Amino acid sequence: MPLSPDETRRYARQLVLKGVGGAGQQRLQAARILVLGAGGLGSPLIAYLAAAGVGTLGVIDHDTVALSNLQRQIVHSTASVGAPKSESAGSFVAALNPHVHFLPYHQHFEAATHAGLLADYDILVEGTDNFAARAAAAAAAEAAGKPLVSGAVTMFDGQLTVFVPGGPRFTDLYPEPPDEADLPSCEMVGVIGAVTGVIGTLMAMETIKLVTGIGTPLTGRLLLYDGRAARFTELAYA
Repeated sequence: MPLSPDETRRYARQLVLKGVGGAGQQRLQAARILVLGAGGLGSPLIAYLAAAGVGTLGVIDHDTVALSNLQRQIVHSTASVGAPKSESAGSFVAALNPHVHFLPYHQHFEAATHAGLLADYDILVEGTDNFAARAAAAAAAEAAGKPLVSGAVTMFDGQLTVFVPGGPRFTDLYPEPPDEADLPSCEMVGVIGAVTGVIGTLMAMETIKLVTGIGTPLTGRLLLYDGRAARFTELAYA
């Protein structure tokens, strides 16, 4: 679909960008991205995908906004406390970019029950807060033959990677599920909000790369971020 005059002005800095241009922007406009989680990682991810002009953005989150979320979940506001996160994120997107078709899903994600939903999207992006949910998202994406952008954060650190059909799998990176006792939650150990911004923004970039075809995705590579040392480390897996 041709870009409207408003879209042409809105995306001007991307339209002149070598590697994106009109063709890349139209791919973004046609893209259907499903985001799992509208929390610390989902917030910058949703914001930058909407700002970039992703045509259809679906967000699954069963939770409601709490005051303790606002330190890192920047698409929500004080006035949103108590509201479903998926709907609160939708209000943010509507105010930011009216050209994005936003679909909120106020529910838990389950691989078995969301197979049909995932079939309607091009890419799954997950920023959940526990390993079991990440594993379920990976299984669902693999079964549906869809790319998955996956990220995680804790305390001062974060990580992300990309899984694509036919490439290294989630079980290659995690042959044995870790003991949940070794993976304390953010409620227990805390997290710096800016770290979720770093990883969530990188997840948005990986998603944009997959849609437009620019650059090299983080497939078979785990990118680790140490916020205290301001250092990135990359580990290969296969």
